[in-house]
Amino acid sequence: MLSQNHLHVSLLYIVLLTGTKYGCGGGGCGACTVMVSRYDQLHNRVLHYTVNACLQPICTLHGSAVVTVEGIGSTKTKLHPVQERIAKAHGSQCGFCTPGMVMSMYTLLRNKPHPTMEDIREALGGNLCRCTGYRPIIDGFKTFCDVSNAFNLFPQASCLIQSTCLLTNHISDELFHMDNVLPLDPSQDLIFPPELMKRACGSLCFQGDRLKLISPVDLTNLLELKTEYPEAPVVVGNTTIGTNLLLCHLLFVIYLLCVHVHAGVSVGAVCTLSSLKEEMEMAVREMEAERTRGYQALLQTLRCLAGKQIRNMATIGGNILSANPKYDLNSVLAALDCTLQVMSKENGTREITLNEELFTGFGKTALRPDEVLLSIDIPYSKPWEFVSAFRQAQRREFAFSIVNAGMKVVFKEGSNIVESLNIYYGGVGPTLVKVGRTLTPQALRCSALGRCATQEAACRFSDHVSLFHFKTSDIDPSEALGMTGVVTFLSAGDVPGQNRRMWFNNPEELFAEEEVTCVGQIIGAVVAESREQARRAAQRVKVTYQDLLPVFFTIEEAIQHQSFFDPKRKLERGDMDKAFETVDQILEDEIYLGGQEHFYMETQGLIAVPKGENGELELFVASQHAAYTQEVVGITLGIDSNKITCHVRRLGGAFGGKVMKILSSESDITYYSNGGCTLDESSFIMEKALLHMDNAYRIPNLRGRGLVCKTYLPSYTAFRGFGGPQGLMVMESVLHEVAVKCGLPPQKVREINMYREEECYTHHKQLFSPRDMLRCWDECLDKAGYHDRLQAIQQFNTYNRWKKRGISAVPMKFGVGFSKGFYNQGAALVNIYKDGSVLVAHGGTEMGQGINTKALQIAGRILKVPMSSIHIKETCTGNVPNAAPSAASFGTDAVGMAVKDACEKLMRRLKPVMENHPKYTWQQWIVEAYCQKVSLSATGFFLGPHTGVDWENSEGTAYYYFTFGACCSEVEIDCLTGDHKNLRTDIVMDVGESLNPALDIGQIEGGFVQGIGLYTIEELQFSPEGVLMTRGPSQYKIPALCDVPPQLNVHLLANAQNPHAIYNSKGIGEPPVFLASTIFFAIKEAVAAARRERGLGDSFPLSSPATAERIRMACEDQFTEMAPSPKKGTFKPWSINI
Repeated sequence: MLSQNHLHVSLLYIVLLTGTKYGCGGGGCGACTVMVSRYDQLHNRVLHYTVNACLQPICTLHGSAVVTVEGIGSTKTKLHPVQERIAKAHGSQCGFCTPGMVMSMYTLLRNKPHPTMEDIREALGGNLCRCTGYRPIIDGFKTFCDVSNAFNLFPQASCLIQSTCLLTNHISDELFHMDNVLPLDPSQDLIFPPELMKRACGSLCFQGDRLKLISPVDLTNLLELKTEYPEAPVVVGNTTIGTNLLLCHLLFVIYLLCVHVHAGVSVGAVCTLSSLKEEMEMAVREMEAERTRGYQALLQTLRCLAGKQIRNMATIGGNILSANPKYDLNSVLAALDCTLQVMSKENGTREITLNEELFTGFGKTALRPDEVLLSIDIPYSKPWEFVSAFRQAQRREFAFSIVNAGMKVVFKEGSNIVESLNIYYGGVGPTLVKVGRTLTPQALRCSALGRCATQEAACRFSDHVSLFHFKTSDIDPSEALGMTGVVTFLSAGDVPGQNRRMWFNNPEELFAEEEVTCVGQIIGAVVAESREQARRAAQRVKVTYQDLLPVFFTIEEAIQHQSFFDPKRKLERGDMDKAFETVDQILEDEIYLGGQEHFYMETQGLIAVPKGENGELELFVASQHAAYTQEVVGITLGIDSNKITCHVRRLGGAFGGKVMKILSSESDITYYSNGGCTLDESSFIMEKALLHMDNAYRIPNLRGRGLVCKTYLPSYTAFRGFGGPQGLMVMESVLHEVAVKCGLPPQKVREINMYREEECYTHHKQLFSPRDMLRCWDECLDKAGYHDRLQAIQQFNTYNRWKKRGISAVPMKFGVGFSKGFYNQGAALVNIYKDGSVLVAHGGTEMGQGINTKALQIAGRILKVPMSSIHIKETCTGNVPNAAPSAASFGTDAVGMAVKDACEKLMRRLKPVMENHPKYTWQQWIVEAYCQKVSLSATGFFLGPHTGVDWENSEGTAYYYFTFGACCSEVEIDCLTGDHKNLRTDIVMDVGESLNPALDIGQIEGGFVQGIGLYTIEELQFSPEGVLMTRGPSQYKIPALCDVPPQLNVHLLANAQNPHAIYNSKGIGEPPVFLASTIFFAIKEAVAAARRERGLGDSFPLSSPATAERIRMACEDQFTEMAPSPKKGTFKPWSINI
């Protein structure tokens, strides 16, 4: 098992402890967090710290104790207080990240039973959540703080102004109560095994078929081993090497940590970054500020570097010798004139200065192969010596820097004369770059970036074969089939049913038969005894191919080649051609909206179990649409659907990625989307964008065209919002530019154009009332204090040159339900057993949105039994056939109505029994009904609305109803770096009469934070060869805790009604994503303020996402002029704008 030697493999597949989740596999999400405990013999204490199980080599845990989430409590025994409080605070939606969150908090409490909010923020900094928006997690965990330490990270995030839960008729201004919770009792925690305290230290050697790992007993042993194996890396935390294991692993974990010497602090090479941070904090607390200026700069960097789990594993020595210019410490340590102590068996000890000469290339240093790093000497700061550290990353914390810098200046005593200046940059070249006295900014850019381009490209693509558009002529798996553990190879010819299916006249293939149209398209599959064996064997399959032309990847190229999928859609209101003849001004512009990775923590997965009789097959699958999975598997295998049963217990996130796999008076808009190589759901997504392009505005003359481009990229599929956020975003951009052109506030232009009549018609002629939409808008502006804050922002901008603030508010009208009417249906099965217990099965899929909880509430209300007596069965095609997908914010509407229908049928059957025996209990009624041969099983069905659109005539009732909302956000940008802070957000949402306010607010906050990613952080980057480069959390960043506005105020609109849906409620899953566009437009306002100060116009291009790079370049100034954009065609870009 040494070839698969990471802890998560053993936990999941050997010990069978499945609480520790396997998410990204690279230490970037925190789902696999566990607690490791070691006995520190030097200080006679037990150390507890969190690690990422996916990076922790199991061989290195000799003598350690590992605690997983199963070890601290469970529903079968008793919950730990951490588990109880995150549950009570509604801090778990899909639940996949929850075990990691729990273990991070549990470990913090083991070390510090009375934490501060800053301690909690730091502990959770390495854990990502895609669902909740983080607020409820913090709300639950902050209850462990002392009252004096419990400042509120989200001061009014849980604000529910007199909201009523319809199903309980309970009015409350709190989302949850912590009454009668379990107290934290450290005496009940697991003890460290005493036998591990007495273990003898000795050398260990682990030998596998491809790997040898040796743990030396002491320094002498290490030097001998390094002489014997000079090319073997010395590994401690394994956070850099990860799964790329070489011949020999050397582990060294017992050397010097930190000691103070006369000139500074000497840090052992294997001192973890967490220990280094603690040492620097202690030095800053205990020493005079003048001597610790360098340590303060180092601390500033350490606080943003990685997450807590990584800092607990990674070492300062590993960070330095990894020689990655994106690692932040080297630039600061070099600026401080640090020195390294290195040693070898043959040459003894020598001292090396940490500067640009130490790094000879990307990942390479000047150390000799047989040398090891012993320690790093970090000097104290001297009088008149000043140090600063800088970093800019995709995300403020827990992200590699794009560029980092360490700067130290020494002045002549008592003067402003510079005696020396150290400036080091990382991330602008393959190695650390030192700025010389005569090096100009232009020269720095040319020399540093010129070296960077080819090196970075070589680093990124070394493991890829560029296959975009070719015709296969021969597939030879013979070498792969001869490898150990390989069972067989499957390709198109092995499919027993249909390998190809038609989707709206567009073919989609399971395995490519002749032509491959994108990178990553499946040609065949290797079946092996383990995943690792299958991966290695897949690399040995030989494919002979012939290149085909043309090959193109971008929307612009697709337009040039007129490469579009059918159908092409158009919606129009009014007479656009006539309107353009009479208008005063015509504006023409474009906006680009990037794609978004689903980044669900639980990746795609399926287990198929042949039953052995009549070709029956059971599928345990992570899918939003079990019936579709059943259908496709049946077609592919040539089996009838009645022999295939799909089971879906719950999903660890989905967001549309587990179904199948863009004006003021007149506006003419053409939408283009990059659909990739197959149609998938891109046509439906484009339709939804067109159907939402009016948003909250009655534009008298409005025309929208939608074209899905066919390119040679992997096919795109749905994401939360399904095109709605893109369609809405374009209209808001139109109104923003109209406001700029007319010299009016954007808020004023929005109000002028809003639907205001009691009965209004959308641009596709659907009747609706905007009354509650206008109420949301007015309440949002009022609760946000919009006008007062706008004046305060203007004053702030007047007095700050390089920091600017912006504020923006937008309304929203979002359609709920499927525009394809046949999907608007729901079914359920309810069984009552003789003991009085109730079983509910429905066709929806629980993926964190709370559909099961709401189904329980509905059943409990109608049957008048406690929710504890009701059990929700997994989604199963054998119980509820032909179910529609759980999507379009319509799941609760459809399933809730079906459950209600089934329960009402049962109550009608039970009514005579209840009337004849009014004093019986529920169980007695059920037994009596059974004895009277009354059926205690009922199916429920909901026949939804007959929606549809006549695209030829631009009319139709596309949606069941509309969910309304409004949002106001304030941001602050740094004009020099492009960094931005989300300061405050106020949301007012119309959810009708909420079935469960806590769930609905969780959906609003989670959707909003996902929208922050869409509009400001998350960026898909493709190489010019069509290879997706942003794969995994090290390159692709979703919002973390640090990205959530410190003030996040969510209000549910009071006295709102919706007669169309279950108990007057409204669907809420998708709409909140768009509200985060207020962050984007607030950024644009802040940039405009900076430009006005420099005499530039308010109209400028800014595409989504508004990354630091785009913000910085939009703030044009003398510095951006030093880096002009090269002309198109004169260079090969490292990424393309698809």
